[in-house]
Amino acid sequence: MTMRITVNRELCVGSGNCVANVPEVFDQDDEEGLVRLQITEPPEELHELVEVAAQMCPVGAIDVQYRVTTQ
Repeated sequence: MTMRITVNRELCVGSGNCVANVPEVFDQDDEEGLVRLQITEPPEELHELVEVAAQMCPVGAIDVQYRVTTQ
């Protein structure tokens, strides 16, 4: 399964929970402190951490979607 992450920067309040939990995926811009994605499709070993980060976001600015990939 492939995970696809999107963020709504208009909702983001810059709490930094996502960055603290998965810095490989999330970052904060230097000017506003708002979330920015380092990658939009993280490897499977980070899926659980990304799910936790999305749940911890106080404003629900992180959206996680899955799609089944066939080979």
